[in-house]
Amino acid sequence: MANHKSAIKRIRQNEKRRLHNRTYRNRARTLVKKARTAIDSGNLDEARAATKIAVRDLDKLASRGVVHKRNAARRKSRLMRQLAQLEK
Repeated sequence: MANHKSAIKRIRQNEKRRLHNRTYRNRARTLVKKARTAIDSGNLDEARAATKIAVRDLDKLASRGVVHKRNAARRKSRLMRQLAQLEK
């Protein structure tokens, strides 16, 4: 356990931020999963719409600092690649 007052405060802040960020991360995972499900179903319009929503949410996460910008870019790239395969 931390001994300094500032370190104790930092622990409290980190825990609060972790719980706050967890909700955003879970939402992003859900949206990406919905997009993948829509892509797997083969419905092009539904897949495009779901992918668009997931990409927007990943961009928000990256701008807020919940996930690293490259992490968001990698996930978006994978989603877009799967969507492109469906569009062929």
